[in-house]
Amino acid sequence: MSFASPLFLWYFLPATLLAVLVLPRSWRNGIIAVASLVFYASGAGAFTLLLLACMVVNFAAGTALEPNPWEPRSSRKRSLLIAVICFDVGILVVWKYAGFATQQIDYFTQLFGGSFPVAHLALPIGISFFTFHHISYVVDIYRGERRALRNPVSFVTYIAMFPQLVAGPIVRYREIADQLPQHRSHRMDDIAAGFPRFALGLCKKAIIADSLSPMVEACFATPGDEMTFAIAWLGAVGYTLQLYFDFSGYSDMAIGLGRMLGFRLPENFARPYSSVTVTEFWRRWHMSLSRWFRDYAYIPLGGNRAGAAKTYRNLCIVFVLTGFWHGANWTFLVWGCYHGLLLIIERRFGWDRTPAAVAARVGRRVLTLVLVVFGWVFFKSADIRHAFTMIGHMLVPDFDGLTDVVEAALTNQRVVILIAALAIFALPANPVAGPLLESARTRGAVGLRIGVMTAGALYAAILVANGTFSPFLYYQF
Repeated sequence: MSFASPLFLWYFLPATLLAVLVLPRSWRNGIIAVASLVFYASGAGAFTLLLLACMVVNFAAGTALEPNPWEPRSSRKRSLLIAVICFDVGILVVWKYAGFATQQIDYFTQLFGGSFPVAHLALPIGISFFTFHHISYVVDIYRGERRALRNPVSFVTYIAMFPQLVAGPIVRYREIADQLPQHRSHRMDDIAAGFPRFALGLCKKAIIADSLSPMVEACFATPGDEMTFAIAWLGAVGYTLQLYFDFSGYSDMAIGLGRMLGFRLPENFARPYSSVTVTEFWRRWHMSLSRWFRDYAYIPLGGNRAGAAKTYRNLCIVFVLTGFWHGANWTFLVWGCYHGLLLIIERRFGWDRTPAAVAARVGRRVLTLVLVVFGWVFFKSADIRHAFTMIGHMLVPDFDGLTDVVEAALTNQRVVILIAALAIFALPANPVAGPLLESARTRGAVGLRIGVMTAGALYAAILVANGTFSPFLYYQF
């Protein structure tokens, strides 16, 4: 069930909000837990049993991992933590990477005239996200940063909460533990604050991202012998915009939904395309993922505390993991390594700091954006060969123009949307629209809030009703 579907918008969401609003406050977590499992089961089907099994294991482990004065971080607790993390990672590896791994083994054995059976496993929706939530839960408890949950309903609420279950934001346990007790009293205020944020995300998704999708697909589907400079750049820039408005739109909807239910979910985007360095880009893009890898991978590996060589090693490890976390394909690994290399170069030469001169900042911002656009070509392409073909045409200008298929996809309406979306490249780094829309009381913020909730939400709802919505891009991860 997608946030941008008629079933969710006109039936599931109103019913859930009504139940939370009118039923006793002490029922909130139970209502959210049940609604979340129904939400997940509607799309995942039998994979709901896998989610429940993972929750049972991690909930049981949480209480046993909690430090106490007599046995703080004992070897037994450490062994249990390692075992639980191996279980969580093992589930992710089997379901997400077994097919890819067996396919590579099969390719290798074919070189010697043999064959190897390839596993074909359907990918459970949201497995990358709920795995990271489970790991965050047990690690934060083991470190003594938060107490384990004794109420299984509260645990299900955290892990399976439908606003963030399928595609984030990745909510570390420490960020939400204090919100799980049901102290909420101003329910109408929460709904009033969260709905504009949800409406903003719906507009991003339905009006911009979904409008650009057919054009982007036509560009990336162009065969190599028909690819041109114009098609390559149109596809790369179009996908850069589509991915941002799709994923940041989902995050706005998730944060708005969380707020309407009484939870403050972490921010996930902060104008990433205004970044002056690639280092800054990763402080602004998918911030919840960056924070997760920082806290549970980069810092435990030593961070930047043990000299330059080990810092570069840790960055490489984290970005290899970041690439493969997104999908079982060599294109994601190349994309992760590409960004890791850019971060190492910036750190090595001191280019990770924002220049003082205005002209230098403008130049670095343009360069960072171009580097990010090239990276998205790997992220989107079906294979490495297609990515390099497309990048090759981006680097060599020609005058061949567009194919008939791409021209047919580039309608007047999509040209207008594309031009309007391009404004995101020129906007300043601050203020970020989401938090501004949710809480600011200035005249401009109020006007934006009214526009989004009336004209924007109405137009987006019409598009949804016409069946023009598509699944969120990050559902595949």
